[in-house]
Amino acid sequence: MRMTRRAALAGAMAAPAAAALAKPQAAPSKPYRAMLVVDGLGGLSDPYSPEETLKLSPRAIAEMKASGVSVIDVTVGTVGNAPGGWEALLESIAAYDKLIAANADFLMPVRSLADFSLAKARGRLGIYYGTQDTSMIGTQLERLAELKTKGVRQVQLTYNLRNLSGDGALEPANAGLSRLGLKTIAAIEAQAMVLDLSHGGARTMAEAVAAAKNPPLISHTGCRALFDHPRNTADETLRAVADKGGCVGIYFMPFLAPGSKPTGAQLIDHIVHAANVCGEDHVSIGTDGAVLPIVIDDAARAAAKADWDARSKAGYAAPGEGPDVFTIVADYNSIDKFARLAAALGKRGWTIRQVEKLLGGNLVRLFAAVWGTEQCKGT
Repeated sequence: MRMTRRAALAGAMAAPAAAALAKPQAAPSKPYRAMLVVDGLGGLSDPYSPEETLKLSPRAIAEMKASGVSVIDVTVGTVGNAPGGWEALLESIAAYDKLIAANADFLMPVRSLADFSLAKARGRLGIYYGTQDTSMIGTQLERLAELKTKGVRQVQLTYNLRNLSGDGALEPANAGLSRLGLKTIAAIEAQAMVLDLSHGGARTMAEAVAAAKNPPLISHTGCRALFDHPRNTADETLRAVADKGGCVGIYFMPFLAPGSKPTGAQLIDHIVHAANVCGEDHVSIGTDGAVLPIVIDDAARAAAKADWDARSKAGYAAPGEGPDVFTIVADYNSIDKFARLAAALGKRGWTIRQVEKLLGGNLVRLFAAVWGTEQCKGT
């Protein structure tokens, strides 16, 4: 995930300025319109409104509705081991709360299982909060209970670097979980929060899946069998996640293929491979991008370079990132990306039911299993 785009309110709202975004190429099919679409690692953008403006523009709202997406996970807080992480996390949550309140006619918080179908029925965009690190929690595991009261429903154990719980994807030692990491997993599960293992080191992910009592999630990754990259996940771990009842979300990111410019066909290859390894009930989507597409212009190029510079300086830029690399799959950088993905999978022989599971059904099942009856009642 590119944290500089979502770490605070301005980041959450920011997107490259553009005169126009791609319009849907064709009306989505009736089966797609009926699907509950959930992006397990998403984001918000509004290129038609100033960053400091809380109110989303009518055009951005109309295009997000046209996308067919009903619910997204948005990342709150920052990543890495820099001081002030807890304070930054609380500020980020407060900023998103204000954004949702200012757009209550379109945005809605997702705190319970019922909110998923409610967002779909009302034509709203539901938002639940997730972290992409536990460095801001450290040894203070009681902070997880506070985060739950503030709407956090998904907690990622590590980012790319090592924290007190375990090694991230870029740590060469690949040392796995610490004893604190095992306690952190137990504490996350005690709060009925979803355990996310994205960005973990290979050993960290494998050991965390083994330790998990509830179905775990890898919200955004690719298949290492198709491209050997530290952000992608080995078949053994994919299968272990499925065996625990969890889900593996495939991202729309450069790390799907050599050269950092994956095609739409390569994206689908990863989805199909994950489904073959895990089974159709255990694969999902976590794009690691915003609902609206990115327009590649001079402003976008400047933003990509600034993002790369910041991530490189912080030490957590992954192989394949660069000053001219965009975090997209270009073939699916459009408002109607999910409708077109559904159609493309149909051409690969997928049934409507299989696509429905991929685009949201499997994640809703996982949340039902983890959140349980308490969350279903809306606490």
